Amino acid sequence: MRRLATVTLGVLVLLSGCGYRLVGAGLGDAGSIAIRTPANESREPGLELVVAAALRRELLRRDGARLVEDPAQASLVVSGRVLPVPRRSRSFSSTVLSLEEEVVLRLDLSVARRDGGEIGLEDLEESERYLASADIEAHRKNRDEALRRVAVVLASRFFDVLGESREAEPEVPR
Repeated sequence: MRRLATVTLGVLVLLSGCGYRLVGAGLGDAGSIAIRTPANESREPGLELVVAAALRRELLRRDGARLVEDPAQASLVVSGRVLPVPRRSRSFSSTVLSLEEEVVLRLDLSVARRDGGEIGLEDLEESERYLASADIEAHRKNRDEALRRVAVVLASRFFDVLGESREAEPEVPR
């Protein structure tokens, strides 16, 4: 047992010395980040709240930044919009009923810095398939759950891209 602990400690020391780090683990020293609820341009009621909650949860999960409510106190302010959500049938039964549908969530998010600059990020897009149902409530529940899953994936991807773009930015003297 002691030998395993020694080997594990040795590996960790070697990995930390070579610059290895977990992808998506942190945001460097981003400071404080405010997340404004995005505008909802889709026909899905409440989707902007689902996206904002996913972004906030993902930020709280990561190192290097803290969530603030007041954009005036934040070093970075995330804002944007939820674009229209297309829904497509993806598989059919022999009686021409839809068995699976797909939703595509697209986000147009931007990050404003306190100094007035903006961090340019690409639009984010992800899709998810869900089971279609003749029962309207079951169908709606499946679609809503698919949208929640996609929002979580996009929130994670957003902060990965934000962390990478902040690393690539030149240092600004203070």
